[in-house]
Amino acid sequence: MKNQNFKERVLKVVARIKRGKVLTYKQVATRAGNPRAARVVGNIMKQNYDPKIPCHRVIRSDGAMGGYNRGGATKKRALLKKEGAA
Repeated sequence: MKNQNFKERVLKVVARIKRGKVLTYKQVATRAGNPRAARVVGNIMKQNYDPKIPCHRVIRSDGAMGGYNRGGATKKRALLKKEGAA
């Protein structure tokens, strides 16, 4: 894992989030090796268009949806509800 850059580690962490589960941006940052990089995780998710990376499963620490580049927070909430996570 030490040869991967932070973005690759973030994408790997997010790819492993199971259907019906969520992680916060901070939890993803911590699991990717930098607990202070929650905002960076948000920027990485904002630029993700790979359907294999379920970026809709990453939410804010306060429970708010946060952004979603494929339809906004309303779409994100609907996807999580359909999966049983919201």
